[in-house]
Amino acid sequence: MPHCPRATLSIIRVAEDRNMAPKPGTIALMGSGELTATMVEVYKELLAKLQPSPRAVFLDTPAGFQLNADLLSQKAVGYFHDRIQQSLRVVSFKSRDGVTLYEAEQAFHELREANFVLIGPGSPTYAVRNWDQTPVPEILTGCVAKGGCLVAASAAALTVGHFTLPVYEIYKVGQDLHWEEGLQILGHFGFNLVVVPHWNNAEGGTHDTRFCYMGAARFAQLEALLPDDIAIFGLDEHTACLLDLETDEAVVKGLGRAVLRCRGAEVVFEKGERFSLELLRGGKGLKPWQPIAPQLSPEPPRPGERQHSFWGAIHSLEASFQAALQKRDPQATISILLQLDERLWQARREGESDEFISQAREIWRELLVHLGTKLEASPEDRTRYLSPLVHEVIDLRERFRRERKWHEADAVRESLLRADIFVEDTRDGPRWHLEAAK
Repeated sequence: MPHCPRATLSIIRVAEDRNMAPKPGTIALMGSGELTATMVEVYKELLAKLQPSPRAVFLDTPAGFQLNADLLSQKAVGYFHDRIQQSLRVVSFKSRDGVTLYEAEQAFHELREANFVLIGPGSPTYAVRNWDQTPVPEILTGCVAKGGCLVAASAAALTVGHFTLPVYEIYKVGQDLHWEEGLQILGHFGFNLVVVPHWNNAEGGTHDTRFCYMGAARFAQLEALLPDDIAIFGLDEHTACLLDLETDEAVVKGLGRAVLRCRGAEVVFEKGERFSLELLRGGKGLKPWQPIAPQLSPEPPRPGERQHSFWGAIHSLEASFQAALQKRDPQATISILLQLDERLWQARREGESDEFISQAREIWRELLVHLGTKLEASPEDRTRYLSPLVHEVIDLRERFRRERKWHEADAVRESLLRADIFVEDTRDGPRWHLEAAK
């Protein structure tokens, strides 16, 4: 090998190091619907890039304060198993102060080993507060830098930018309008953004809940509080934007749109649209926009979409089903399932979105499974199971009657009746049967 000056060797090593450096991966931002039919193909596309060995995990911190945090985690695991055919491990780090040093280090190790990290619903400020002064932000950034994928959905999407929006604190508690520090994971890759999911939210019904429940008037004030060099990246519900750092390109997936807004100008990216990441880094190509007026009723759907009335009917039937099931009313329960099925066929005849119908069909299927689970948990023959106990109680009542203790005998009969067990006195002796639950 010919002799090379030391400086030349250093340059060669630097070049080799650069060639060996892993290519950056993908950041997927989701406005909502991370565990619905809308995102199945999105996840499959993201995981395909990590073949042959995707190592997928779900980080539970944003919902760590909720009593149902473990149920949410298991729902994510089940969704990936059933819909994506991909195993998903739960990395549990519910709070910084609620875990032992060993448990924390174990969680950090599992995160470092993953190349696909999904983070979803909960409170963005709670998540940021509990990740502060921990390796989590660095690990998440490193996952993407080494070619992995970070999926930040719903609440988690709010955490990855320069600032995060304290949604619950403002919308539910009534705190003054303000922003809090974010993780700045996007900033590491050159994006000076805040991410706002639920951009087109319409849950308020009679009041404006667009812009992540803030409404137009409050959101305009929040925009004014941001530094001039910070852009806002809004994502409609059931919508994802995949930032592919290797190709330096983004694409919008799902049902809705993404919006980039900065310094009085904006650009809208429609479903399926691809664009250069330089647009998100520098804000070039934005067009002037007019301030959005406050809205007292839900924003009217775009042509061909009847989103609000459709989902209003679906959620109303879903609530009625749960109420009927709670009352153990089989006739009403089955009737509601049939109504829901008819509503889906009607929506198809009316030209409703295939994506919406697919999502609603999944709700219908989940209600069927719920009904089956309830039936499975109930004794297959209540009469047979209750018979030994009821006969003992009836014998006690008969003894009271023989002893002419009419008050005690009547008390026993009324107690049975309160348990939906009706006793009838006949010439051949007492008979009993179960009454329909009230």
